[in-house]
Amino acid sequence: MLKNQEHRLAIAPMMDWTDRHCRFFHRQLTSRALLYTEMVVADAVIHGARERLLGFDDAEHPVALQLGGSDPAKLAEAARIGEAFGYDEINLNVGCPSDRVQSGTFGACLMKVPDLVADCVTAMKAAIAVPVTVKCRIGVDEQDPEPALDALADGVFEAGVDALWVHARKAWLEGLSPKENRDIPPLDYNRVYRLKDRKPNEFIGINGGIQSLEEARSHLDRVDGAMLGRAAYHTPGILAGVDAGFYGAKPEAFDFTALIDAMAGYAARHIEQGGRLGHVTRHMVGLFHGLPGARRYRQILSTDANRPGAGPDVLKTAFAAVEFGGRAAEAA
Repeated sequence: MLKNQEHRLAIAPMMDWTDRHCRFFHRQLTSRALLYTEMVVADAVIHGARERLLGFDDAEHPVALQLGGSDPAKLAEAARIGEAFGYDEINLNVGCPSDRVQSGTFGACLMKVPDLVADCVTAMKAAIAVPVTVKCRIGVDEQDPEPALDALADGVFEAGVDALWVHARKAWLEGLSPKENRDIPPLDYNRVYRLKDRKPNEFIGINGGIQSLEEARSHLDRVDGAMLGRAAYHTPGILAGVDAGFYGAKPEAFDFTALIDAMAGYAARHIEQGGRLGHVTRHMVGLFHGLPGARRYRQILSTDANRPGAGPDVLKTAFAAVEFGGRAAEAA
């Protein structure tokens, strides 16, 4: 059995989106998908406010911490801290193309120095017992994706990495913004398939442009895991089909009332600790995409939930605007 075989479906780490509130929400929709934090820089983990940066709810398991950095010793220390916090996996970012990571020589820049990435994995593996994984691109700038991805993969697997997730696009570090890097470089799923053919006994997961559970499932004929990004965030209701579609759970209509009750309770606890309702509900706006009343639901969450003093009752008022009409199962 392949390492990490249980992680057939994952939700991608997304900057400014997959915070602890988003992950708790996604976990109410699927008990099995692997969740990821936003990227956290190793220096921040070591020297920053750890509870604020790394704290999470026990309900989020299985959840992975994604680290950014290029110093093996610092990444090893950050990995130790993450393991102590209870994360189920530590992931190294070798794919983010933002100006921030370029100035720090990590993220997608590391595609150019596969030996250094291997050294980082070696150090992290020596420091912790939980799985160490890498998320990368197929190449950067003028690199030929054939030797570039092979060199990266060969190095990290020799170093003992437990899984490699590949965003099936190049990253252009000059000339494209981070947002453009998510759309403009063409997808090349076949390049990831060829890597899997070369590495039949290693876990290779695929990411990039996957819009539905059906698309994700189709990739599993060629690779070991599929990772949803923006589709999971903008239309999170699709996640209600993950446990049955990917993990053999009994298919049944999803209980959205229980979901809203759970999120209202979670929001109440967050507000009691000094937070605001909008911190939680901003991730829930797309939940009822396509159902009658969804527009009104979105309006309430986008306006009333962000008013000073807004409480969990706003969430229940928004939910009451949705007209299921027997279509609750379809919403999943």
